[in-house]
Amino acid sequence: MIYTQNYSPLSSLFLTTVLAALPIFVLFYLLVVKRSPVPIAAFGGAITAIIIAITVYRMPVNMAGLAFVHGALFGMVPICWAIVTAMFLYNTTVITGQFKRIKDSVAGLSADHRLQAVLIAFAFGAFLEGAAGAGTPVAICAAMLVGLGFEPFMAACLCLIANTSPVAYGGFGTPLLTLSGVTGIETQQLSNMAGNQLPFLSCIIPFWLVRCMCSWRETIEVLPAIAVAGGSFALCQFLFAHSSVYPLTDLAGGIISLVVTGLFLRHWKPPVIWRFESHGKGVDRANAPLHTPIERMSLIMTLKAWIPFIILCAIMITVGTNKKRIDAGTLGPVRGMYELHIPGLDKQVQRMPPVVEKQTLEPAIFKFNWITTPGTSVFVTLLIVLAILRVDRPTLKRIAKQTTKQMLVPIPTIVCMLGLGYVTRYGGLDATLGIVFKNTGALYPFFAAILGWLGVFLTGTDAGSNALFGSLQKITALQLHLNSTLITVANSTGGVMGKMIDAQSICVATAATEQVGTEADIFKFVLPHSIMLAAIIGFLVLLQAYVYPFTLMVPK
Repeated sequence: MIYTQNYSPLSSLFLTTVLAALPIFVLFYLLVVKRSPVPIAAFGGAITAIIIAITVYRMPVNMAGLAFVHGALFGMVPICWAIVTAMFLYNTTVITGQFKRIKDSVAGLSADHRLQAVLIAFAFGAFLEGAAGAGTPVAICAAMLVGLGFEPFMAACLCLIANTSPVAYGGFGTPLLTLSGVTGIETQQLSNMAGNQLPFLSCIIPFWLVRCMCSWRETIEVLPAIAVAGGSFALCQFLFAHSSVYPLTDLAGGIISLVVTGLFLRHWKPPVIWRFESHGKGVDRANAPLHTPIERMSLIMTLKAWIPFIILCAIMITVGTNKKRIDAGTLGPVRGMYELHIPGLDKQVQRMPPVVEKQTLEPAIFKFNWITTPGTSVFVTLLIVLAILRVDRPTLKRIAKQTTKQMLVPIPTIVCMLGLGYVTRYGGLDATLGIVFKNTGALYPFFAAILGWLGVFLTGTDAGSNALFGSLQKITALQLHLNSTLITVANSTGGVMGKMIDAQSICVATAATEQVGTEADIFKFVLPHSIMLAAIIGFLVLLQAYVYPFTLMVPK
């Protein structure tokens, strides 16, 4: 049976839109108003999506169930696999004492929490996003910040906000490759356009991070370091985005920003060392206790301290640059990648104009690339680190027990959220919401970014949002006589701001900082930042669409 999507199944467009958005409303209500446990909220949203898809959109019951299963599989691999292995690696470094050396190496550059946030959450996080994505930067960096003395709540929020501007090039450029696949626009052209938008954001994010932590005065104190970190990353992002090696944009940008900022901090320090424990509410700044400085490590000692993550970086770069060849190859009788065509769903759902240019049967293929998925790179790193550190069996059991406890809530939540996203995608609910934005006319360039933001919130990934709305964005741009490259890229660059509010990212952050149960509080904290930053991208796209000289930044 072929299920043909109907984007306006009711006579009233308003009522159809409300019902299409009902799963999101239910999720918000359970999470924020009722303060239900996040897995319950995610499950409630998923069940609502299934009911709406079946009763309103007339999606066959078996297809709705299979769509949920398809999403759940993607939630398990690569996302949950990457998170579990990343947390296991982090717990290994903490319990064996290796993390203390890492902490001392960062504190040796600066004991100031403002600068540590820029180094870890922004620069190192950007590198991890470029190499792996799938929640890895939030999981590792949030845990590292807590180890450095950050308040757990703020560590989670900072890493969510920082994991934005690099997302469009995350996983060796996967989001833009996906966007190219659904729009037919050359990836290099899309990268050029993204490279004319994201560097503006990259200059803002480090400043935004620090301002979230402290006052304007205390933010201005570290402005030189902020400018070095953001400026070096933005310049690298611009240059690599316009080159043939654009998939390495975040990898290079993150490493260069980390190294350049580290070198800068060896010769410059802020007038006052700012730390959470000495600058709490009601503490007199002038009489705040001083932090005992930690002696700077030598280069050799620093490299030894960071050996787990150096190994991780080397493996990720090796695997990432050879991904296509590895996926297509074999390891004895075992293939590098297996494709599971979901029976009863694959090529059984027909997407219709205006979401696509012509009637298209939607594939439903679960790609199990067990070697190149980020979690496997982390797992191999973990095995090497366990051998190097000579971890004994009792310690290994302790690490495993702690990691299992941390993952009890995030895993079911991520599974339910990805299931929800796939039901809305195959049912056509998300397309109904997307079509509503089309009616904004001349303001559509602004709302193109907001549509991408909504897509990432629904799917949890920028690549997922591009697959969901990329074709619709191109079609709408052509109908409104707008530049299709500008509008389709806006889906990706605007979408990165939705990364900090999607449920699975928040669950990863709470798991990494051992704050399970505070998801609603974190969501309420990051939501205004997500909206404001998405609006900034929206206004930039609006300027590039209509206002000279910004129009010169749009490839013809």
